Amino acid sequence: MTATQVRLPAVSPELQLQVEQFLYHEAELLDDSQFRAWFGLLADDIEYYMPIRPNRLRRDLGARPDLPAMAHFDEDKASLDLRVRQLESGKHWAEEPPSRTRHLVTNVRIRPRPDGDPAGDLDVRSNFLCYRNRLDTEVDIWAGQRDDVLRRHDGAFLVARRTVLLDQSVVLSKNLSVFF
Repeated sequence: MTATQVRLPAVSPELQLQVEQFLYHEAELLDDSQFRAWFGLLADDIEYYMPIRPNRLRRDLGARPDLPAMAHFDEDKASLDLRVRQLESGKHWAEEPPSRTRHLVTNVRIRPRPDGDPAGDLDVRSNFLCYRNRLDTEVDIWAGQRDDVLRRHDGAFLVARRTVLLDQSVVLSKNLSVFF
């Protein structure tokens, strides 16, 4: 193998399609404001984390330490349930009137787990673009990467862990009332 060749992990076309369809379905639920149905796609032990991304000098890019302790989101199933109930209440000040969103998911890569996938979990990395429009002139666009652990459960998938890495270090929107 030459230096320019890269050996990609082999996954079956069927598995690739199943994972992509799951992620597209999840995006559709969020765009259709079906938050309770989206919540049903989360494992009971979900970890939903979006760290604040520091700016780094080029010379420091190679040494990537652990993700920072400060985060925009660091949630579990109970806190996500509170957010969903708040959206369902119609009394969420940041979402009245509700936002219109479009979640685009691309570059879905499934990586074999180092421990041989004992529980049927899959490590999945994808890129996303989330567009939000609210009222007449509020527009927000977030782009980034998601590192997910998808768990097989009753013939389907659940999101067991999600780490969202925004490609911006400063969030310029008025709030982060959307899910990624």
